[in-house]
Amino acid sequence: MMSTELKASLFSTPEMDEVFSLARQVRYMTRFEWALTAALECNGIAETGAAAAVEVLLDAKFVSLELLQAEAQRAGNIAIPFVRQLTTEVNARNERAARYIHFGATSQDVLDTALVLQLRDAGALIRSGLEELDESLAQLAREHANTVLAGRTWLQDGPPVTLGLKVAGWLSAIRRHRRRLARAEERAVTLQFGGAVGTLALLGEKGPAVSRALAEKLDLKEPDLPWHTHRDNLAELAACLGLMVGTLGKIARDVSLLMQSEVAEVAEPAGEGRGGSSAMPHKRNPVGSAVILAAAIRMPGLVSTILSAMVQEHERALGGWQAEWETFPEIYRLGAVALARTIEIARGLEVDPERMLANLEATGGLVMSEAVSAALTASMGRAGAHELLERASRRALAEKRHLRDVLQEMPEICERLSEAELIRLLDPRNYLGSTQYFLHRVLGAGNAAR
Repeated sequence: MMSTELKASLFSTPEMDEVFSLARQVRYMTRFEWALTAALECNGIAETGAAAAVEVLLDAKFVSLELLQAEAQRAGNIAIPFVRQLTTEVNARNERAARYIHFGATSQDVLDTALVLQLRDAGALIRSGLEELDESLAQLAREHANTVLAGRTWLQDGPPVTLGLKVAGWLSAIRRHRRRLARAEERAVTLQFGGAVGTLALLGEKGPAVSRALAEKLDLKEPDLPWHTHRDNLAELAACLGLMVGTLGKIARDVSLLMQSEVAEVAEPAGEGRGGSSAMPHKRNPVGSAVILAAAIRMPGLVSTILSAMVQEHERALGGWQAEWETFPEIYRLGAVALARTIEIARGLEVDPERMLANLEATGGLVMSEAVSAALTASMGRAGAHELLERASRRALAEKRHLRDVLQEMPEICERLSEAELIRLLDPRNYLGSTQYFLHRVLGAGNAAR
């Protein structure tokens, strides 16, 4: 049976695992407590030297993670045993400084602020990945701006498009996600500091000054007021990640459908042992797409949890806040791995233009019926032209003949279209409409998210 750790490795990246590791969380909790002590010191509450006594512990090596986890089951969170361990460690060095550890704060302040610091790190990884994907998709769209393949509606062949246009659609969506995430992260990554019920009462009139100094030390924005039970900014960020993974899933779905044996127009990058089957030696499975699609299937439930957790009680919540703890890291892990696999696919996608043309030709010209109908509209009206081509298409299907041959036998066609005109109309490369205009709109704008 596959271990939990091995299964988890398929649905995350090492970099994102490190961001949401307990060790990283504890380091940021220590940083919060150091910054708070420094803010108290500069406002005349803590004695001079108090912050220095905490600063030497910023690597958080003093923390026993095993003891932290064991005590958290009784305390309800890891902040309470963490503060106890930190206070003990500082007390051994500077008894007077230890008096001001966590002064004016509550457990949620340190945990939420550590979370937003982790989200800032995670966001940097996501942004970097989206930039790489943007560049790879732009290059792919340029290379295949004129590579013609069947457009597909309801999983059936339709009029032609180009692979470049399909990829440009993916790229345009990715750029929208880059903008959304940037704005959402700017709102979400803010200091949490309010004390027991969000009033900073313990600090008296110096509360605002301490809050400003704390935010400055942590290089975080200071919110209008503490947001303990107002989780809308975090929920927005989760939703944006969900939207991003949804688009990555759409890309993976397109690629995997184009990889089907009977289609075989593209293939994921090849590699030793990649995509093999335990039973069928000939197979080359879309393993990257499988991971992306699995992430896209799981993501809505996780985002839903965050949205459900918004309904929190009064000034501090019971259950809703705690429901976020494991959910946010999982959202980012799935986002990171889906993004990494999509980058791999975009960089190494194998394209078979000849197969694309062969698949178009295999329809016997039927996918071009709309082009012929449009050419006849001026002389016989839209309804009449449509009915004529519908009748011709049914005959071509029934007799297993090329649409061109059937049309050339119909007097209504021969009276209006020459053989050369008919050949031109049935050439997929002549029925791409505004494809190049749309490509220019996307690729001409450059790769930077705006």
